[in-house]
Amino acid sequence: MSRLARHAATLLGSGLWNWRPLQGGDIAQTLLVYLNDGRSVVAKNGPDPLAEAAMLRALGETGAPVPAVLAVDADALVVEYRPTEGMLATCWGDLGRVLAQVHAGRPAGGMTRYGWAGDYALGAVSVPNAWTGNWPEFWARHRLGVHLAHVPIDVAHSLEKLMRRLPDLLPAKPAPALLHGDLWSGNVLVANRRVTGLIDPCCYYGHAEVDLATAGVFSQPPAAFYMAGGPLEAGHAVRFAIYRLWIALVHLRLFGVTYRPMVAQYLDESGFR
Repeated sequence: MSRLARHAATLLGSGLWNWRPLQGGDIAQTLLVYLNDGRSVVAKNGPDPLAEAAMLRALGETGAPVPAVLAVDADALVVEYRPTEGMLATCWGDLGRVLAQVHAGRPAGGMTRYGWAGDYALGAVSVPNAWTGNWPEFWARHRLGVHLAHVPIDVAHSLEKLMRRLPDLLPAKPAPALLHGDLWSGNVLVANRRVTGLIDPCCYYGHAEVDLATAGVFSQPPAAFYMAGGPLEAGHAVRFAIYRLWIALVHLRLFGVTYRPMVAQYLDESGFR
């Protein structure tokens, strides 16, 4: 029996009946766990279950659908099981509506600052979140600069050029919206043509366009998705490329040269390859 499944059952004070792996699991083990008391729950390990639980709770406080946190410790996160029986293609507009709810979340105290209460990680890739009062500075330091020592030298040179230009390309002080932070179709649960859950967050406060941009890395959302939060602002195409570049860099570091063309594409679209 899986150690993670046994641990999840123990956290919930129940016996373990069975378990099976769920899709995904590239950077964490995720299981559907069947308990002796008849419940079915989802158990997940690393990189930081306690931080992920706090992120899910923050998303839920906005009214967005997220799986309820049932138990958590340093080794495992246990959340309610929400069936996913549909395709995101049927409800992009609903995802846009959900994101508008999420993005209404603001940092405590109403301060204009960007970041999160602690750093995070996606697998072996660190995600620093130190509070910063200027958005281009946050993106340069914490989403691009952290990769310089880990990517090919030509990519690093292009990133350095882009980082110097960010004050001209990104807004200095956009409203600091709560972000899912790693939004793509695999992190959205769907059933009955509705979004039933946002999962695997990498939350922080930043420019709302980040989530809109990253949703289009592996999919092609329709206009209804982008318009749910209001019309896109002028110049969004370049900003989308800059925000998508972070996803590409993370994938390059986690999964290798297969993602080199994606990095090149977003550098091109940013004007800095």
